[in-house]
Amino acid sequence: MHSSNFTIPARNTRSSRPMRPGLLHATVTAVRWLARKIDERRNCNALMELSDEQLKDIGLSRGQTESDVHVYSRY
Repeated sequence: MHSSNFTIPARNTRSSRPMRPGLLHATVTAVRWLARKIDERRNCNALMELSDEQLKDIGLSRGQTESDVHVYSRY
């Protein structure tokens, strides 16, 4: 048998279509937004589990915990 000089070219590990920077930025922005909303919901649920006395200790009332105004403000 004789050997051939045929070689198989290596596949390029990168995709032939590069990802657009705008798409990457939009994806990162969407993931950050979703993570922030999950965190806000977790905080809201934690506040709703507190008793009226515990809320009074931190300066909130039951009505304030049910509104989104103070929970998500960053003042």
